Amino acid sequence: MIRVGLTGGIGAGKSTVARTLTERGAYLIDADVIAREVVAPGTDGLTQLVEAFGEGILQPDGALDRAALAARAFVDEGQRKKLNGITHPLVGARAFELLEAAPADAIVLQDIPLLVENGSAPFFHLVVIVHADEDVRLARLTGQRGMPEEDARARIKSQASVEDRRAVADVWLDNSGTPDDLAALAAALWDERLVPYEGNVRNRICAPQPSEEVDVRPEWALQATRLTNRLRVVGGDTIADVVHVGPTAASAGRAPDVLEFEVRLADGKAPADVTALLADGGFPERSAGVHANADPGRAVTISVS
Repeated sequence: MIRVGLTGGIGAGKSTVARTLTERGAYLIDADVIAREVVAPGTDGLTQLVEAFGEGILQPDGALDRAALAARAFVDEGQRKKLNGITHPLVGARAFELLEAAPADAIVLQDIPLLVENGSAPFFHLVVIVHADEDVRLARLTGQRGMPEEDARARIKSQASVEDRRAVADVWLDNSGTPDDLAALAAALWDERLVPYEGNVRNRICAPQPSEEVDVRPEWALQATRLTNRLRVVGGDTIADVVHVGPTAASAGRAPDVLEFEVRLADGKAPADVTALLADGGFPERSAGVHANADPGRAVTISVS
């Protein structure tokens, strides 16, 4: 099993990617769907929202008026945090239940609008960002969804910046073309990366690594930071430190496009204590004390000591 986090700004086109991958067999956990379930009439979630934002967020039939809630919850940072403090734990608990029910060979696609904002990127094997320029998203929200422009701008402003999304993106899908163009990108991602990645993780297989040297690539540093964070989450308290080493860390001269890391274990821990954790996290053992990435899209070598 691998977990893939899917996100992007409101109106960017996540639904097209989610639909394409689900049609190919992804096990979808949709945070928006769950968010509606946990605040349905009669739930504790709806009761908490009414207590926090008032009876004015209810429709005449007692259901949540999402537009009325948005108008109150997105006016400033304090109100937004109040909303998230109520809904996020409820959504997280339900998502965990669904994750536990996923098949052992699943490619779990977790569609999470606020994945970047809630700091959960390192907990996924792969993070996919769907991007569209702000003016395009604004036009979609006001035109296709009928959202008032002021509300649309407030929703966009409340979300992560492009820079923040790029920092966590293992895959960047540019939705500047047609829906069919985006669907084709998603289908290629499924065939060329996600399917082999899941099989490699499940069967403890390391992906092939390039040997040809390339010029220094500016994205190495950002990729290394993402993987450092992921390794720390995967290893938990068995790991004392993760250090990016080797030619790609020096960023000087030519080198194979392979990110190298040293994983330094906590006191009293041995390489065997982290072997299964790293393998489950996408880094199976290649030889004694040396791990590599199962992801065919990003070559990694890890020395454990």
